[in-house]
Parts: sequence; structure tokens; C-alpha cells
Amino acid sequence: MKNIIIISSSPRRDGNSELLCQQFAKGAMDAGNDVHVIYLYAVNINFCRGCYYCYDNGACVQRDDMNEINEMMKNADVLVFATPVYFYQISGQLKTFLDRMLPVYYREHHFRDVYFIGTCADPNPDTIDRAMQGFLGWLDCFEGVNLAGIIYGNGATDVGDIVGSEVFDMAYQMGTGV
Repeated sequence: MKNIIIISSSPRRDGNSELLCQQFAKGAMDAGNDVHVIYLYAVNINFCRGCYYCYDNGACVQRDDMNEINEMMKNADVLVFATPVYFYQISGQLKTFLDRMLPVYYREHHFRDVYFIGTCADPNPDTIDRAMQGFLGWLDCFEGVNLAGIIYGNGATDVGDIVGSEVFDMAYQMGTGV
């Protein structure tokens, strides 16, 4: 059994990237894993101040929900990040979250596998590639951590467009294989 943390950064409840998170989580739970989904619209996370307090102290100076989430992530086996793609980039909510993971970067962490889930309205499969480049730059900072899987959901504009698609089923299957 693996400890899996899924970060859903969609600001829209039941948005397409969130629906893919739920499918991934369902597959992972059906495979016997312990899964915790964090919806960024439901937590209080401030912007990183760039003060590097966390470098010496292991936790952020800010007293918001991120310190507890960082502790959870340090002990996870697998991290899954999901985002809608806006203007060829990850959501602002996910970028803020990744910046606030600095205390995890400075301390030992257990996770080795990371998954990326992205959705966008544009049907062109290359659209998410630009967002992926920024995410991969962040991922390269974590030594010994690898990108274990990617799910791209293109052409999903309205809430629920992704349901019943090939990528919807793929999210469940990828979750079962974690």
C-alpha cells in the first residue's frame, strides 16, 4: 500500500482536471492505496515571501495551511499534481503551491514518483506542452524524483466535458497502476 497525495489546483469545483483527479484517486484506492486529495480552493495558502526562513527552520514562517500540507507530502510515496491550463501555463494556484513547497525541497522527503494531470480547452495536444515545461523545471529541482506518468485532457472546456473520454478512463487505469 502506498501513501498518495493528490493536489487538485482547479479553482472550479468539479472542473475537468478535478474530475481526472477523482478518477485517478478512485483507481488508486481500488488498488488498495491510501489516497488523500487536497483541493486548493478549499485551503488557505499564501504566496511565498522568498525569505528562506524555511531553509534554517524546516517550516515556513507563514501560519497558513501549507505547513501541515508540506508535512503530509514529506511522508508521501507518490504525489499527483493536477491543473487546468490557462494561457499555456499551469494554474496560478498550482504555481503558488509549488513555490510554497520550498521547505520540502530543503528537507528529506520520501516521495520518488510524481504524476501530472493537465486539461485545457484547446483541442491541440501540444497546448499542454508549454505548461509541462514549467512543471518539469520545478521537478528537476528534486533529486531522485521522477515523472511517473502524464495525463493530458485536451478539448475540455465546459465542466464535465472530460467525463466518458479516453483520458477519463486512462486516469482511472493510471491510478490502479501506482
